[in-house]
Amino acid sequence: MSDPKRVHNFNPGPAALPLEVLQQAQAEMLDYKGTGMSVMEISHRSKEFEGIIQTAEADLRELLGIPSNYKILFLQGGASLQFAMLPMNLRAAGSADYIVTGTWSKTAFKEAQKLGTARAAANTEADGFKSLPAKLDLDPKAAYLHFTSNETIHGVEYFNEPTPPAGVPLVCDASSDFISRPIDVSKYAFIYAGAQKNAGPAGVVVVIVRDDMLERTPANLPVLLDYKALAASGSLHNTPPCWSIYITGLVFKWAKQLGGLSEIAKRNKAKADLVYKAIDESGGFYRGHANKEARSVMNIPFRLPSEELEETFAREAKSNDLIGLKGHRSVGGMRASLYNALDVKTAESLTQFMREFQKKNG
Repeated sequence: MSDPKRVHNFNPGPAALPLEVLQQAQAEMLDYKGTGMSVMEISHRSKEFEGIIQTAEADLRELLGIPSNYKILFLQGGASLQFAMLPMNLRAAGSADYIVTGTWSKTAFKEAQKLGTARAAANTEADGFKSLPAKLDLDPKAAYLHFTSNETIHGVEYFNEPTPPAGVPLVCDASSDFISRPIDVSKYAFIYAGAQKNAGPAGVVVVIVRDDMLERTPANLPVLLDYKALAASGSLHNTPPCWSIYITGLVFKWAKQLGGLSEIAKRNKAKADLVYKAIDESGGFYRGHANKEARSVMNIPFRLPSEELEETFAREAKSNDLIGLKGHRSVGGMRASLYNALDVKTAESLTQFMREFQKKNG
């Protein structure tokens, strides 16, 4: 059998998965470890699936150095459901602070406002979401301080956590830079991340929650919106997204085999440096969106001199197996998403195409 065709996949999510993970899933598709069944067919109450979810948790705990006083949950509904579940569980009758640095933190803020009091500790929309805020207006009595570590649409990323007032828990939507680099989990009270960018396929969201936060959950929440109940059930209150959890667990193992998050961070920086260099050396033909000090390693949005050229760029890139480069419909232009599964050769292929395109059209 000939090797399957594989393209350079810059899709922003669902995004590229490691080839080794896909190959293992393919090999185990019809018969998972001698069961005679696919993971999509076995019971979530079986010892086989218990092994899958418990191993995934243990490997993530090792990758991120997650302390023992944190629970790991594998939930459904993506980060978008967490925008509502978070204030339902952790805010009670108080107010929460949100740092608004792009589309997704803006959306999380709006969802929190629907359910109670939320205030913007900073909002960079006036400058087009090109930077991180220089200062924060923080409430020392806030129920929590929420930030989005990486904005996929505008290409702005935090590399150091904002510091909340003493006693205010730090909450992070880490969907698009999850397991892309080491972080100190002990600085956070709550982290959530849709898996479909760096950690797995669509269908599962990973939640890391400090034990004391679970005591905030009100008694009257529906059970599937109740973090405390979901944690007590080990993410197995109802049928979880078994296949998505299985693939995510394989990605965690792949990340460990690569050398862990420090090694992955080096790979990711090398990829981003190549693309930013092509932008910076283009003499203005390519224009990055974010200010240099806030540039994302994960998502690189950029513009060309005209929308017509951008259409041509996207069309010719696709014909060269460079897929998923069109920017988000809300901002236009191009966007290269350089998630964990992409290797440096993929970034090299993109930058070579960018330089050749500029020679022909500059």
